[in-house]
Amino acid sequence: MPALASHRKPRTRVRATAPAVGLTSAALASVTLLSSQSAMAAPAPKPSIEEVQKRVDDLYRQAGTATQKYNQAKEATDKQKNKVDALLDDVAKRTAKVNDARRTLGNYAAAQYRDGSLAPTATFFLADDPQSFFDQTHLMDRMAERQQQAVTEFRTQQTKASKQRAEAVKSLETLTESQTALRTSKQNVQTKLTEARTLLSKLTAEEKARLAELERKKEAEAKRKAQELAKKQAAAKKEAERKAKEAGDSGTETGSGSGSGSGSGSDSSASTKAEKVLAFARAQIGKPYVWGATGPASYDCSGLTQAAWKAAGVDIPRTTWDQVNVGTRIATDDLQPGDLVFFYDDISHVGIYKGDGMMIHAPKPGANVREESIYYMPIYGSVRPA
Repeated sequence: MPALASHRKPRTRVRATAPAVGLTSAALASVTLLSSQSAMAAPAPKPSIEEVQKRVDDLYRQAGTATQKYNQAKEATDKQKNKVDALLDDVAKRTAKVNDARRTLGNYAAAQYRDGSLAPTATFFLADDPQSFFDQTHLMDRMAERQQQAVTEFRTQQTKASKQRAEAVKSLETLTESQTALRTSKQNVQTKLTEARTLLSKLTAEEKARLAELERKKEAEAKRKAQELAKKQAAAKKEAERKAKEAGDSGTETGSGSGSGSGSGSDSSASTKAEKVLAFARAQIGKPYVWGATGPASYDCSGLTQAAWKAAGVDIPRTTWDQVNVGTRIATDDLQPGDLVFFYDDISHVGIYKGDGMMIHAPKPGANVREESIYYMPIYGSVRPA
């Protein structure tokens, strides 16, 4: 008997798709290779000596700016500390007054507790005579007034003490903020200086020699400009003297020699002050620059200018940003000895003009107070403090 045909549909075998192992491995290998190549990529090209010089100069300038911020924060901190100390002293004195008023009230309360209190009618009948009653009543009235005054005084002192405590707390908070700004500025200065020193330490002996040569060229160019200014100022002075002589001769010929000489005393005073400023500045030549220093062993730029003018009897502010607003603005061509010359757009450096295009200044960390051309750095402006 023939076998019956099966009505079942034949199974369709589905072949599982295997992952493209070869392709995936190749892709991973490519990624790994690219990553390795990126990691092993050539380092950034070493900066040129000119770039190093510019970067170092920028870092020193930024350190100068940070130094002025430090000076500003230190000045604010010192002032705030003095204010806080004064307030705390006032609070202590006011607290003593409150305690005195409290003791006075306590004495009155204790006396009243000991003596008790009687009604006015009972006091009248217990009195030896009516007059003594009225005398005692008048005395009690006065004592009541004093008690009331004591209460008022206590409340007044207590209120004032509370206000002063609140002011002291607020001043302490401001002092804390100033101290935080001081620490931040100090850290910024140190960071910039460390970065500059690190850059310089990486230079080879040959590169250091090339950098020194660039500095010499920069100084030579600055001196050349200073000499040009000196010639221009000398010519202007000679011309002014010639005109003054002509005016004097003309006055003598016409017989009008009754000039009052107004301004001569002022000019003499200004000249005397300038001489004292320069004498002080010259005496500091050779002392090291130390940021935040105001002498006598070391100075930063504005510390030197402040000390020099103080030696001439003139008080000027601590920072370059405040010093630039003192006195009269002066054009570079009109500079006279003792004038202050400020540098950079952010007014982060200052020197004392000594004449002939030269100044005395505290340059930067690692350098000493010295004479230098005012054209060594970009000039912002100049002032005559007095």
